[in-house]
Amino acid sequence: MIDWWDGLDMVLKFLYCVAIPATLILVIQTILSLFGGFEGGAGVDFSDTSGIDFNGGSDIGEISDAADMSGTNHFGDGGNPADFSIMSMLSLQGIVTFLTVMGWTSIVAIGSGTPSFLSILVGVALGFAAMYAVAKILHASSKLTENGTLNLNNAIGETGSVYIPIPASGTGKITINVQGRYIEAAAMSHEENTLTTGTMVRVIDVRNDVLVVEEDQ
Repeated sequence: MIDWWDGLDMVLKFLYCVAIPATLILVIQTILSLFGGFEGGAGVDFSDTSGIDFNGGSDIGEISDAADMSGTNHFGDGGNPADFSIMSMLSLQGIVTFLTVMGWTSIVAIGSGTPSFLSILVGVALGFAAMYAVAKILHASSKLTENGTLNLNNAIGETGSVYIPIPASGTGKITINVQGRYIEAAAMSHEENTLTTGTMVRVIDVRNDVLVVEEDQ
């Protein structure tokens, strides 16, 4: 092993020093991702803070269809961080992928007799291509997560029907169509009178995961 290492020129030594650690990190990242080590939810759209509970929120209303309960974490819509851009490529996964592909591609090219400079150019090109592909995959994955996440702020402006009466100083429940599915959600009102079952209401705000509604007239 020592003789093999001593027989390498400086370019190959440099490439091996880049490729081997990067490969090990990539393998570790892959293993951790399989066990949820790199899980992340959809980003938060910081331009919309309506209804965000900074002191801890309560449960959202029950969802009528049990199949819709999976993935209903109450975060922002993820619009800003999930937008794909060149900066999306500069993630840890992207950089490690670039170094791995660039290193091994250059090593293989040099081993096949290609001049070192040209080999490195090919390695860099393929490394950037792999880096871009990883960024696109992560972007697509984040969009799928975002699309399956229930964001109560999307209910603002929508109309629904009172399911459990909403008293003047308390909460009830309404049924409403949010993100293409009907849900039952906790709701409160500033009306002086109780909103009875069947009353049509419009959502005007979200507070602590509770919809604030008014009678739709």
